[in-house]
Amino acid sequence: MSEPFITIAKNTSFEMVIKKSRFICSIGRANTEEAAQDFIAQVQTANRKANHNCFAYMIGDKDQVQRESDNGEPSGTAGVPILESLQLAKLHNVVAVVTRYFGGIKLGAGGLIRAYSNVTTNAIHQAGLVQRVLQTAVDITVSYAQHDKLLYFLKEQQVEVANEAYGVDVTVTIFVDQAACDDLIDQLTNRFNDQLQIKKGQPRNHEVPYQPA
Repeated sequence: MSEPFITIAKNTSFEMVIKKSRFICSIGRANTEEAAQDFIAQVQTANRKANHNCFAYMIGDKDQVQRESDNGEPSGTAGVPILESLQLAKLHNVVAVVTRYFGGIKLGAGGLIRAYSNVTTNAIHQAGLVQRVLQTAVDITVSYAQHDKLLYFLKEQQVEVANEAYGVDVTVTIFVDQAACDDLIDQLTNRFNDQLQIKKGQPRNHEVPYQPA
């Protein structure tokens, strides 16, 4: 079974103060490396007076593009911990920039690694997670006499109605997770004694809330 495609639900930022240094993690979605670089540039522009704007990003369904930067911090103490936090959450198409305003107290390599890792992890939690699910559009044509019965059945199955078109009959459009589509069509056919016209449409990606196990 393939791993689910998980990303953040929304762009957000999270701030921590550690020994007088401010660490601000700005995290956002990015479908391309250009989008990630644009996001990083925006954060850098907004924080010109910061001592460091360290970052990491992962782009692609298979994380084909992964980059990180310490931006002047000691090697391996900033970019890698940010990237590892993204990897640990199993995120895709995401960029994180951690801005540091130095407070005058050195944290040491271990302290920096913990700071950059923790602020990124907290930003991920604040953003929330969604899973991308491949769904299939299904058009169901039903008589007016059977319409309410169909809606009741769909509600029982926790399937939302996306659209209804009224003509000689009613055409109800639903979106069903691709893995469950054929089974639902079989249930509809049996429940309504093959009296429905059912037509599969185009697939789409849909996002649902995701809770790590």
